[in-house]
Amino acid sequence: MSAYVLGFDGIDKTQLPLVGGKGANLGELHRIDGVRVPGGFCVTTAAYRAVVTGDDAVSRLIDGLSGLRADDRDGIAEAAARLRAAIENLVIPGEIERAIIEHLGFIGEDVSCAVRSSATAEDLPSSSFAGQQDTYLNIRGPAEIVHNVRRCWASLFTDRAVAYRIQFGFDHRAVQLSVVVQRMVFPEVAGIMFTADPITGNRKVVSVDAGFGLGEAFVSGVVNADTYRARAGVIVDKKVRAQTMELRAAPDGTIDELPIAPERQTAQALSDEQILELEKLGRRIEAHFGRPQDIEWGLSEGRYYVLQSRPITTLYPVPRASDDKNHVYMSYGHRQMMTDAFKPLGLSFFQLLDEKLGRPAMNIAGGRFYKDMSHELTSPMARAITLKSLGQVDVLTANALREVLEHKEFARGLARGKASVMNFGKGGPLPMARQYLALSRDDDPGVVPELIAQNERSIEKLERDIATKSGEELFDFIIEDHRELTDIMFEPRSVAAAFVGIQSANWINKHLKSWLGEKNAADVLAQSADHNVVAAMGLDLLDVADVARQYPDIVEYLATAERDTFFLGLAQLAGGDDVSSAIKEYLRKYGMHCSGDIDFTRTRWSEDPTLLVPLILGNINNFPPGASRARVEKGRADAERAKADLLARLKSLPGGKHKAKSAEKRINLLRHFIGYREYSKHACLQRYGLYKQALMAEAGKLVDRGLIKVPEDVYFLSLEEYREVVRTGQLDYSVITERQNDFEVYQNLTPPRVITSEGEIFSGEYDAGDVPEGALAGVAVSAGVVEGRARVVLDLANADVQEGDILVAVFTDPSWSALFVSVSGVVMEVGGVMTHGAVIAREYGLPSVVGVQDATKRIRDGQLIRVNGTEGYVELLPEP
Repeated sequence: MSAYVLGFDGIDKTQLPLVGGKGANLGELHRIDGVRVPGGFCVTTAAYRAVVTGDDAVSRLIDGLSGLRADDRDGIAEAAARLRAAIENLVIPGEIERAIIEHLGFIGEDVSCAVRSSATAEDLPSSSFAGQQDTYLNIRGPAEIVHNVRRCWASLFTDRAVAYRIQFGFDHRAVQLSVVVQRMVFPEVAGIMFTADPITGNRKVVSVDAGFGLGEAFVSGVVNADTYRARAGVIVDKKVRAQTMELRAAPDGTIDELPIAPERQTAQALSDEQILELEKLGRRIEAHFGRPQDIEWGLSEGRYYVLQSRPITTLYPVPRASDDKNHVYMSYGHRQMMTDAFKPLGLSFFQLLDEKLGRPAMNIAGGRFYKDMSHELTSPMARAITLKSLGQVDVLTANALREVLEHKEFARGLARGKASVMNFGKGGPLPMARQYLALSRDDDPGVVPELIAQNERSIEKLERDIATKSGEELFDFIIEDHRELTDIMFEPRSVAAAFVGIQSANWINKHLKSWLGEKNAADVLAQSADHNVVAAMGLDLLDVADVARQYPDIVEYLATAERDTFFLGLAQLAGGDDVSSAIKEYLRKYGMHCSGDIDFTRTRWSEDPTLLVPLILGNINNFPPGASRARVEKGRADAERAKADLLARLKSLPGGKHKAKSAEKRINLLRHFIGYREYSKHACLQRYGLYKQALMAEAGKLVDRGLIKVPEDVYFLSLEEYREVVRTGQLDYSVITERQNDFEVYQNLTPPRVITSEGEIFSGEYDAGDVPEGALAGVAVSAGVVEGRARVVLDLANADVQEGDILVAVFTDPSWSALFVSVSGVVMEVGGVMTHGAVIAREYGLPSVVGVQDATKRIRDGQLIRVNGTEGYVELLPEP
């Protein structure tokens, strides 16, 4: 058997490196009972290497691609054209040519064939290079087949394929090409079938596109195809479209475009029986591959032929259910303002927190947490509480859950059980309720400082104790210390204190709108409120900038400072000790934070101080000295003026004395307690910072023992797996590699807010109300109107904002507060009135709108926009 050519009957998925994604899938299809695959063979990557990369001249041309940029269209076009021409002129050795002709004889030397490219990086579960290389149809005769094999090899270097590999970091030599040669079927009808609805993601629905003649007609967009949807043997939707032409193979080897007779133009391409037969075929293929498939098919003389099947790479993974009931899952990342994928160690830390709280385990899908909301939605009381609370965190998530409930048949089948919405930790909600009533009644401004001091004492003890732990003992200690962490975060008085601030804001907004017509009155009243650790994080960095700005050499140094030598470099400059002290003190207080900090594996500021440099330099450039104190004093003065004005206006109303007294009490509660809303997460991150420092020291020991390559490899183990490696001194490193690859895939997925157990995605919509035409609707979370240049920031590390810019982001977390001091407004895709970004926007008096669908895509960086944080919309303004 030749290593250069393999028949379909000798191919399976294990031979992907030899035959590419398309070839491997055809070999697998050939093995499925009841699936007809036109006969054929693959010219393997061994032949490609022998002929193409084995040629010195071609090899030099391939190496020449490495210096090109993805946006250099002219350079790519010129280099790729030279390379394709060189490959098409190569001589195929006799051994390879004889093997091709021999296998061609098995399917008929004079039959028409399709000659298709099959790259080793296409049709994979993790990526799809499909369509990057060329296909040639209706090819007949050995000489033409061999010629078109060369053309397929050359098509590995089409302009679009080269640009794609450059853009996504694929090595041009790492992707190799096999060529599929397959007997052509001349179908009366052909098309594509998805075994999961490509629009909604529903895994129960099969979607079929069908057209007359060869499928290339509608794949290339020449004609519109019929669309059918079927579910469990029932056709649930049909769209029959007029088709005026079809593609047919001609005897001379060309493909003809022929008109369709008028009486057939509006006919249904497939009968209902044929649609349902195709659905069954799709489910059989899907079962073999174990995941939803994108299948090319043709119907010839009443028989279905399968021409290709590949995984659908765009579907978000469905969380696993433990029963056959219907379930609906909510993205916990949208609630926590961190929609990025987690690494395994980060996932296990978050799971440990839930475990110690006695909460039901959350599902993991696509490297992210999804909470099963079925029990909450089937309980009338829990449903009302859940939807109301979610509306303050991310209104689109709440609306997405409401959309699910509108699907009555699905909702009737939701799993029922005990809701967890009232899970407040030990003792349930009653202790918290008692504390809430007491705190609301007494309004003791000393409560929050006392709670903070209690946590700080615990952190000091943890820092002393963890320093004495190593090996297995360290893991035991961290797991046990989570009890202390959960006790602090969910101590009834602590939870109640946060609730007092939140409910005071809600009371003020509700009553002052009713009494005075004042919208979002709490926004200005909360400015410069007491004990807001996240607001302080941004203001204190202004003070760091004030120290650094005194020394021009240090300002210049910061722009090029490197992580490993950051403080060493400072020490060699005049003023370096002062600046080092200021930064180290900042890191002592806030160094456990970073962007996406609920993922334990994210790089903390204390681990890489250069992450703070853009923010420090921005503060130096955008603000005068003393800006921190000035901001605090202005916010406090604005709040006091607003309070006096509102109380005076209330007193002039009927029953005004009582109304003013009630409002004054709520305003005082707001200022005493609203800042504490942010503290519990900070308390968690303080412990995370100490845990991580100790665990990375253990990782360094594993590197020394040769078990891992770099300390960060442990990010791809769960906490328990990491513990086992430390205990046993053994590790299968392929586990790390596999999970690194999985994480790369997950990073590129867009997590849905809500997904059902059927895979259907719900994004949530809301009534735009009085939003001006063309404006982007959202949720008003911080009052005021501002115009400015949009600064679209996808990664805090790359933020470059000027004073007056309007920040546009997917989400923000506490680490972004240092950026908020420089901007004049905030727009986010994710969030609600009580999420971190909204709280800090109000603290700094920044008009803000959240829940703006695809804001970072619909708003162009540098575009002039108007943010209406009172009414809840963003206007895209014409350039002046």
